[in-house]
Amino acid sequence: MASVTSLSDSVQQHLASALAASLPEAAGADPLLRRSDRADYQANGILALAKKAKANPRELAAQVVSHVVTGDVIEDVEVSGPGFLNITVTDRAITENLAARAADPEGRLGVPRAERPGTTVIDYAQPNVAKEMHVGHLRSAVIGDSVVQLLEFTGESVVRRHHIGDWGTQFGMLIQYLDEHPHELDHKDAQVSGEEAMSNLDRLYKAARKLFDSDEEFKTRARRRVVDLQAGDPHTLAMWQKFVDESKIYFFSVFEKLDMEIRDPDIVGESGYNDMLAETCRLLEESGVAVRSEGALCVFFDDVKGPDGKPVPLIVQKSDGGYGYAATDLSAIRDRVFNLKANTLLYVVDARQSLHFKMVFETARRAGWLNDDVKAVQLAFGTVLGKDGKPFKTREGETVKLVDLLDEAVERASAVVREKAQDLSEEEIAERGAQVGVGAVKYADLSTSANRDYKFDLDQMVSLNGDTSVYLQYAYARIQSILRKAGETRPQPHPELTLHEAERALGLHIDAFAETVAEAAAEYAPHKLAAYLYQLASLYTSFYDKCPVLKAETPEQVGNRLFLCDVTARTLHQGMALLGIRTPERL
Repeated sequence: MASVTSLSDSVQQHLASALAASLPEAAGADPLLRRSDRADYQANGILALAKKAKANPRELAAQVVSHVVTGDVIEDVEVSGPGFLNITVTDRAITENLAARAADPEGRLGVPRAERPGTTVIDYAQPNVAKEMHVGHLRSAVIGDSVVQLLEFTGESVVRRHHIGDWGTQFGMLIQYLDEHPHELDHKDAQVSGEEAMSNLDRLYKAARKLFDSDEEFKTRARRRVVDLQAGDPHTLAMWQKFVDESKIYFFSVFEKLDMEIRDPDIVGESGYNDMLAETCRLLEESGVAVRSEGALCVFFDDVKGPDGKPVPLIVQKSDGGYGYAATDLSAIRDRVFNLKANTLLYVVDARQSLHFKMVFETARRAGWLNDDVKAVQLAFGTVLGKDGKPFKTREGETVKLVDLLDEAVERASAVVREKAQDLSEEEIAERGAQVGVGAVKYADLSTSANRDYKFDLDQMVSLNGDTSVYLQYAYARIQSILRKAGETRPQPHPELTLHEAERALGLHIDAFAETVAEAAAEYAPHKLAAYLYQLASLYTSFYDKCPVLKAETPEQVGNRLFLCDVTARTLHQGMALLGIRTPERL
């Protein structure tokens, strides 16, 4: 099905025709249409056009009004203020437009697919091998997953990449420590869960790090072990592989709790680019993009200087021959551009790494790997804060484990569900509790612009009031309850009916769904979709309070209001799915 022309586009076309008729040189000009409190829409473009044509804006506006065709789409246009146009659309146009969206055979509610989609490689959800995932891993996973859903839904070809930390000095340290203390990872018990195994590895990592920092001889042995790992020593590689495999089992269990799909082939960690590092360095050095400085291979930038005013380089290869993060990240760019044929490389990475990525991207541009046709973007995100506004920690000052945080969210949400539930079994309460709890955590993250910090407040997140996913889920469940109670009476649009003010407001907002999804995908901005959905649930609540549905005055009105309920529910369901959040049928 072709995409549905939105009401705003229809109004825009009518205004553009009237503008061209009034001022031929304005053909193709944008009337600057937007939603308004004073009418359904307001057009502000005439002021700039009048200035350009040296005309009186109010007179030009009046002339445009005289050329506007009213009837099917536009009910009324009036001139306001210095030359604004206030436009009211017909009730029939609102209902017919929603009916066209509802009739979309693919169930996409008329949301178009990109005409010429590209390929985006999105790098997100990057935990570290042998380390437990903590609250800092939450945002990359949640934001990245939602952006994947948005891009795929709008027709982009998406390649997912989870660039896990699975290489480098820490593994030499870990393997050496375990070789010298083999009894410390003794969990022969087959029943050990991914979480317990990871807890063991995490404890082991901390012990190895402590020894590494305090014992110079151990540090030397550990560094020698890194060389063995990079050289492919069989015993060292086998131990490394065991760490990776155990860590992956744990990662999958955490992502399952987060209700996110992570596929094994998409996990390409630092080790995946190992064979490319030497060639990456050679290409950069031969092209003159990187130069040797004190034995290290470096890239310098005019605008990156340290506190002493001296240039701070991007170190691609250390003076001892070892490779840093830059070599791996640059090799990953080469792989993603030349092997995966990406047009866009999107990195969902903590804002604190912005300078690193700025330098990496600029290096890749100088090398010719990025250009006008292939871009790299960091979707930088802020920090998760506690209620006190400081980085979120436990009372002991430890980083909060992601698993503990999710378990507590589910526990709180289950209590809210149990309080409201009238006919749910314990099994259903547990299932809804997980959907509501995880949804609450995701929504709190996604409803904040990614680059801002946000406060993690579980009490607020699982509240039925305010801008929370529970409020949206409750609105959806309430609609499903009404549709069940309607029995044989089916939702049916009736374009001939006059609409209540609350019905009009709801209908006009639903009409903006396709536009909002396209904008959120183009800008990698799930928070714009979250804001839209919150307003949708709020407008539905207002409609529900003011317009009886099953007790409406006529059968036609009942059918039309049930239709409004149904299309609202479908929009909520689809929108929440794009945020990675479930909408239970009952709450």
